[in-house]
Amino acid sequence: MRYVRLDTPKPLSRIGLGTWQFGSREWGYGPDYERLAADIVRRAVELGVTLFDTAEIYGFGRSERLLGGALAADRDKVVVATKFMPVLPVASVVQQRAVASAARLGVTNIDLYQVHQPNPLVGDQRTMRGMRALQDVGLVAEVGVSNYSLRRWQMAEAALGSRVLSNQVRYSMVDRKPEEDLLPYAEQAGRLVIAYSPLAQGFLSGRYDANHPPSGAIRRANPYFLPENLERGGALIETLRQVAAAHDATPSQIALAYVLRHPNVVAIPGASSVEQMERNAAAAEIDLTDDEYAALVNAARAFRPVTGLAAVPEFVRSRRRG
Repeated sequence: MRYVRLDTPKPLSRIGLGTWQFGSREWGYGPDYERLAADIVRRAVELGVTLFDTAEIYGFGRSERLLGGALAADRDKVVVATKFMPVLPVASVVQQRAVASAARLGVTNIDLYQVHQPNPLVGDQRTMRGMRALQDVGLVAEVGVSNYSLRRWQMAEAALGSRVLSNQVRYSMVDRKPEEDLLPYAEQAGRLVIAYSPLAQGFLSGRYDANHPPSGAIRRANPYFLPENLERGGALIETLRQVAAAHDATPSQIALAYVLRHPNVVAIPGASSVEQMERNAAAAEIDLTDDEYAALVNAARAFRPVTGLAAVPEFVRSRRRG
């Protein structure tokens, strides 16, 4: 495992584990997954993974409970990150939510506490007042945000009066907007971008095509998995396969290596099995050549998915076919 070169109390692994799936039936992983989740976490720790990300909304608190239980024996080795998304993120509510998350996680200190979404009506001055109080009493070590623009990330940091360590955003080969400003800022300022959905919920794995669509409500609602987009993505997946063959790797591992090419990025893919966790962790060791990276960039730029309003007719047709 490799680690980010940042001044943090505990090392941050380049590959973490996202736990949205823990306790969430909509992924379609079946009733045995909760038992398997503990095995996945334990194996991740053995492989040197230190960053584990959850949120109060995942499984309505079930993810936090499952993760906290699985990490009980390894608490001093790992960075536990969770997120809150209250309707009214004022200081008193932020503090109440942190106490509740810590109780579900079974911890006395949250390593990284993140704002899940920017609130359009409540400014970060009020939110960060609560975060600062949590830091003052020692319940929260580091503060982070999620789905923030660069400007709002910087405004949140000014409101906190100290660093907002991280911004957790959607980032993958097919969601490259963070490369425009968030990644350069993180490298320049010594901050961190946490990439969620680094495999575009499995679109980049090469497992799916128009004749083999995914199951589970989450993926079926993702426009990338429309039959037309699965067809359009064929050239991109083929490029991933070609690069993967040169490294004796999988397309998913190469897609993870792509986002880790940037030094101040960590990726938090989920895992449906211990074997997938092992493959994800191994991706941290892959070094892409300049030519391979350029080929991936070109293939990603050439991919033109149907999205937004243009995807609605195709989405309706695909549901009828299903």
